Amino acid sequence: MKFYATLLFTLFLVHIVHPSVGQETVRQYLSGTGKDDGVLWDFSVSGGRKAGQWTKIPVPSNWELHGFGTYNYGFNKEADKGKEVGTYKHRFTADNSWKGKQVNIVFEGVMTDAEVKINGKTAGAIHQGAFYTFKYDITKLLVFGKANVLEVKVAKHSTNKSVNAAEREGDFWVFGGIFRPVFLEIMPTNHIERVSFDAKADGSLQVKMRTVGRSDKAVIQLYTHDGQTFGQPVHVDVHHGEGHGQGEFERPKLWSAEFPNLYRAEVTLFANGKQQHRSNHKIGFRTVEVRKRDGVYINGTKIKFKGVNRHSFHPESGRTTSKALSVHDVELIKEMNMNAVRMAHYPPDTHFLDVCDSLGLYVMNELGGWHGHYDTPTGTKLVKEMMVVSENNPSVIFWANGNEGGHNPELDTTFFSEDLQGRPLIYPWAVYGGFETTHYREYNYGIGTYDHGHNIVMPTEFLHGMFDGGHGAGIEDYWKAMWSNPLSAGGFLWDFQDQGIVRTDKGNMLDTDGNRGADGIVGPYYEREGSFYTIKEVWSPVFFEKREMTPDFNGEFIIENRYAFTNLADCSFSYVLRRLDAKHASDNGPTVRIPSPDIKPGDRGRLKVNLPSDWYSFDVLQITAADVYGKEIYTWSFPIALPGRVAETFKEKRGTTVQTQETATTFHVNANGIQYAFNKETGVLKSVENAKGIIPFGNGPILQEAVNNYKNFSMRREGDTVVIESTFDKKESYNTLCWKVFPSGQLKMHVQYFPESYFTRFVGVNFDLPESEMKSVEYMGMGPYRVWKNRMKGNQFGVWNKPYNDAATGEIPFTYPEFKGYHANMYWATFQLKTQSFKVFTDREDVFLRLYTPKEQQDTDWKNMEPTFPKGDISFMNGISAIGTKTQKPETTGPMGMKHVYYDFEKEPIRALHMVLYFDFSSQQ
Repeated sequence: MKFYATLLFTLFLVHIVHPSVGQETVRQYLSGTGKDDGVLWDFSVSGGRKAGQWTKIPVPSNWELHGFGTYNYGFNKEADKGKEVGTYKHRFTADNSWKGKQVNIVFEGVMTDAEVKINGKTAGAIHQGAFYTFKYDITKLLVFGKANVLEVKVAKHSTNKSVNAAEREGDFWVFGGIFRPVFLEIMPTNHIERVSFDAKADGSLQVKMRTVGRSDKAVIQLYTHDGQTFGQPVHVDVHHGEGHGQGEFERPKLWSAEFPNLYRAEVTLFANGKQQHRSNHKIGFRTVEVRKRDGVYINGTKIKFKGVNRHSFHPESGRTTSKALSVHDVELIKEMNMNAVRMAHYPPDTHFLDVCDSLGLYVMNELGGWHGHYDTPTGTKLVKEMMVVSENNPSVIFWANGNEGGHNPELDTTFFSEDLQGRPLIYPWAVYGGFETTHYREYNYGIGTYDHGHNIVMPTEFLHGMFDGGHGAGIEDYWKAMWSNPLSAGGFLWDFQDQGIVRTDKGNMLDTDGNRGADGIVGPYYEREGSFYTIKEVWSPVFFEKREMTPDFNGEFIIENRYAFTNLADCSFSYVLRRLDAKHASDNGPTVRIPSPDIKPGDRGRLKVNLPSDWYSFDVLQITAADVYGKEIYTWSFPIALPGRVAETFKEKRGTTVQTQETATTFHVNANGIQYAFNKETGVLKSVENAKGIIPFGNGPILQEAVNNYKNFSMRREGDTVVIESTFDKKESYNTLCWKVFPSGQLKMHVQYFPESYFTRFVGVNFDLPESEMKSVEYMGMGPYRVWKNRMKGNQFGVWNKPYNDAATGEIPFTYPEFKGYHANMYWATFQLKTQSFKVFTDREDVFLRLYTPKEQQDTDWKNMEPTFPKGDISFMNGISAIGTKTQKPETTGPMGMKHVYYDFEKEPIRALHMVLYFDFSSQQ
């Protein structure tokens, strides 16, 4: 309930625009408030699609998404592309009640140069800079009681080269248009122009005010979220349009990402004892402190940032978003157990910061810049505009001066002088202010810096995602290092969402500009990739120490509280025991609440699960943790049944006498209506046929990354079972293969082998199974997402049914989970083909199922990612490969990304790897 109360409180604050008395500012929108409620204005564009046509366009919007102009990605610097100019016209009535008041027209964001006229007269200087709120006093230009004509000429390409360098030449889509709301502010001539708050964790409050017109004092009263007054009023003396005040408040509820407590500050301006103007602001009591050679402290507690970079983006509206979209994005970011977000690479919509305030995210708010920066006069103006609208957001704890070399050091003094709170200033991808923020550091280089450097290490971009690489792949190694090192303050992943834009000029196809925009953890429409759940588990504030389920398990788990402020006693825990076989799935146990342990932030302790006496007869134990607001933190699954126990349930004892026939090249075996043919020289399965016909599975087991030196096969009977096996020879046939055909018709394969190399990417056995025959696979194991050697977390143990798809991560149609790839901890798998099906199961642990080879994505040669796969179609693996990122090879993402190491110990059988599989090809499957 706290969560929803806080959210409602913020919504209340955001929408306080209608006055209860005459002194409050009235906000009247001339546009819509976001992407879903645009108001039609007259519009014409100078170039590209629909050039020269006068028609209508919704405001706010980016004109490319409505069929005008040309699409441009920031790297595209062709001389004549993306330089169209849009002209807008709109009529509105200035109410007679506005006479004697000041009327401002406010633009929250225009791409990129905006020239504004009212009734044919210029409202002020042309504004340059796309992502900043600017306004003009148009009082003297209005005709009251009648229609007024607003004209806005918008140049997509700025006449200021520095603005283009900072905003329009980066690694992201660039658009044109009035893309954020436009509204009028109607206020008294004597009014509050700006109020800056600094509310500290100790209850102290500093206030700085700027006013216009006559005034001599202001009174500030704080209110709680339920409307109760909090503390005594703060009195501010105003002289010559400026005022300073301070107050002390006892035991305020502090703001943090875990407990986003907010207060409403009502500011009333007076002149000669009479009210002139009143405004409302939300504030949060919190202290941000950087302790050099130590870390970042919020409210006296050291914080590690689990962050992500986020663009303001939607595939159907470009940079035009909405309040609902901001709520959605923040909730999704927090669902991954993140606590921070960096604005990439410009200030966001004001409602996004409001939602970060109310739901709880630490924010790095960034001045535009991408390898290029604003000139000093322009940048100074834009820094001030950014601060005016976001300085009082308690979520904003960092400022960033541009990105990756797009820093203008001449602007630093403006950041420092304009911010009453004195927040830290960051130079992303640089060493500055006690921070080392280098992007895409290799794991070993990064660890060296952590161990031997002296700055606070906080990469503002790391593990650059592309398709299925990065993000989850590598994060476990990075986070272990970040968590354990005192100088690490965490970091920010690149990035949140695939920038796939709807191309209205290409039949509404989604375009990520090749691999440039396909960097997200989620797809353009928030499709969740496997990395989403890996991050959710790795960044869980509740950490479970590894624990095997054995018969003598006493129900105690060692867990660690990785929150900064939350005691686990205030969280909730529950468990459920499940049986995964279809016959007994209804026998799942009830959901049982687990007493929450009293474990303070940073401490370790025990979670005691009171299991029933028959718990070991179940297949899996699932434990769910929820936060203080009832939101799921994560659900962990602990397999109880080992593969051997499950395999016994599939073994069929009944059958007929096994018949054999031997030719010059082939062993033929017939058992219970199933006919097998094995190559006498190589031992591989040549064919298999049942009552329904030939099953297109065979040509295996072919060893991967090992020598296929099975030799000297013989066929014999072992009781009622037929055995076909090779002969072990330490020098020439040290890899061995043994087949057993049982009277039931079931087939057992046992391969003992040694990898060919000391270091190897993957090892296992391959079979042929034409992709054209595949319909779906149902399997028991970790799922439903595929895994990599360096991305094993984030799945659940269960039974998963995966229909065939040929999806490539980060490409249309963004279908997840992907069918192809590696799948962990396979107990059994049923392959549903177009004609029939068959089952494979194992009694060995840690078997990986490989389903085909994912297609290589467009516009990449995989040179860094190196997602390597075996030959053949279907594989059963003892070891799988890792995957890299857009900027790193697998082995530079940490130990999990490195190759496997196997030592053959003189080819002694005791050191061999084993692959044991059972096949059931009966027509009943």
